[in-house]
Amino acid sequence: MSPREAAAAEPSVERYAGNPVGKYLAATRPPFLAVSLVPALIGLSAAHYAGAALLGWAVALTVTGAVIAHAGINVLNDYYDALNGSDDANTERLYPYTGGSRFIQNGVLTRGQVRRYGVALLAVAALIGLVLTVRAGVGVVMIGLTGLLLGWAYSAPPLALNSRGLGELCTGLGVGIFIPVGAYFVQRLSLDPLPLYAGAAYALLAANLLYINQFPDYRADKAAGRRHWVVRLGVRRARWGYLLTVLAAYVGLTGMVGAGLLPSWCLLGLLTLPLSLHAARGLVRYGETPERLGPAIRASIGALLGHGLLMSAGLWLATTQG
Repeated sequence: MSPREAAAAEPSVERYAGNPVGKYLAATRPPFLAVSLVPALIGLSAAHYAGAALLGWAVALTVTGAVIAHAGINVLNDYYDALNGSDDANTERLYPYTGGSRFIQNGVLTRGQVRRYGVALLAVAALIGLVLTVRAGVGVVMIGLTGLLLGWAYSAPPLALNSRGLGELCTGLGVGIFIPVGAYFVQRLSLDPLPLYAGAAYALLAANLLYINQFPDYRADKAAGRRHWVVRLGVRRARWGYLLTVLAAYVGLTGMVGAGLLPSWCLLGLLTLPLSLHAARGLVRYGETPERLGPAIRASIGALLGHGLLMSAGLWLATTQG
């Protein structure tokens, strides 16, 4: 997508005139909510593999809650990035992947509207968690609230964890650990290491997606005082961090299968390794020319979602075929 095409694709007041439902839905960045839906499937598949009989209404609420929580975190992230000025100053963004949703910057929603909307979405997610206590007790609330706290603290002051170099950790834990563990807990009614193992590689790949997205935002984030690792290391050195994380994810998955911690069918997750390596190669090559990182970012998204779906399928196949 050229810069002109990207600018035309950004939200505008005219586009959403008379369409408040579409406006508020688009402000959550719907195409990226699959990043939370897929790890819920990992957790549910792990519960099935462990012998749980999946309860339909609990499955539906678990997936819905994870997606709505992610939507609320996206919206609040836009609000806090508008407060610190990083999105306003971002002229090298690769829309729609980096630089926020642009709803505030383009005047489609005010800061106050975005803040209230984000809080409302998180409140709905918390309410779903309370409903799930009928099935799983207060344990599911503790897991869910911890995940919501991580999502809020990612960009919200005074913690602003991403600005302190902890954004990748928050992202990995939030989507790759807490969502699978929570989904597993609702069905299995116990805390076991299986969903941790099943979600570990996904967590690393999710952290990598955040990591690669920070390269186009490097100058704006640095000017706003956001000291994530790309800013701390500088673009040239930081390029190699993505590849190291890719290797950790796939080697770790292979090791867990070899140690008997995951069934051999989970090796299906390795099929996305070429996509991850393609993204790593693109970042090493174009990290200093962020306008050319679009294909690498898309490959990173594809590797993340594809890996999660293959892990879910592997756990399911291990149940049915042994």
